[in-house]
Amino acid sequence: MVSKPRVALGMLILVALTGGLLALLISLDVGAFWAKTLPLVFLVGAATFAQSLGLFNKKSKD
Repeated sequence: MVSKPRVALGMLILVALTGGLLALLISLDVGAFWAKTLPLVFLVGAATFAQSLGLFNKKSKD
């Protein structure tokens, strides 16, 4: 089962990190392709990695 607050908090953190990455890329004056592509790749990759680690799963109540 997926924990909705855990997913919301995790995605909020990932969006904040993605915004920081975008700001860094803009300050480094990279091309438009990289400024569009890298934050999306980071967001999807990090969310997939977190899901594969089981960070969004509810713990069983025993």
